[in-house]
Amino acid sequence: MSTIKYILFDAANTLIHKPSLWDNFANVLKVEGYDVSIKELKNKHKLLSEFIKFPDVTSQEFYSTFNKELLHALGIIETPQLLEQIFSACKYLPWEVFEDTKYLSKLERYELGVLSNFNSNLRTLLKDKLPDINFKHIIISEEEGVSKPNIEFFECAIQKIGLKPNEILYIGDSLKLDVIPALQLGFQVKLIDRDDAYPMSNYSIATLKECIQNKTRE
Repeated sequence: MSTIKYILFDAANTLIHKPSLWDNFANVLKVEGYDVSIKELKNKHKLLSEFIKFPDVTSQEFYSTFNKELLHALGIIETPQLLEQIFSACKYLPWEVFEDTKYLSKLERYELGVLSNFNSNLRTLLKDKLPDINFKHIIISEEEGVSKPNIEFFECAIQKIGLKPNEILYIGDSLKLDVIPALQLGFQVKLIDRDDAYPMSNYSIATLKECIQNKTRE
C-alpha cells in the first residue's frame, strides 16, 4: 500500500452536521403519537440517503419527498400536515462540526482537502467552523457541474491535487456516494460510521481520532 500524502474529506455528515435535526424530528413524531428512538431515526435516514440523492441546493419539495419515504421506512403513513410540521421543525438548522474534528489539527504532515456534494457556501462555512484547518482544496459539486457518486467528480479531485489516487486517503460517510467510487479509482478509503450503521463494512472507523491515530503511526 502506498504512503498517504493527502487526506480528502467529504463534508456533510463527515466533518459537519446538524445535531438538532434528530431531536426536532423525533419531537414532532412524538407529539403525533409516534415514539421513535434517535438511533432508529438516524439509521433509517442513513440507509435511505444511500438511495435518494440529495441535491446541491435542497428545497421543501425535495424534503417532502425524502421525509415521506423516511416515514414509510419507520412504518408511519404521512399526511400533508405531518410533512409540513417536520419541514418547519427541521428547516434552516445550523451546521456544526463534529466533536472529533478537533483531531484534524494533529495532521500537520498531510495536506488536507474537501470533496463534497454541496453549494458554494461550503467554503465560508468551513472557514467559520474550522478556522484553524487549512484545506488546500475545497472541491464543490455545484461549482464543478458534477457530483458524487459520478467518478468524474473524483477524477476532478485527482487532477487538482496532482497525486496518484493511492496516495490519497478519502474519508466519507456513504458507501454509495463515497466509498465505492473512490475505491473504483484506487483511493485509500475510510468510512466514518459514528452510529454503527454499517457493521459489516471492512472500511469503517467510529471516529476521526481512530483514523488519525493510525496515520500518525506511519
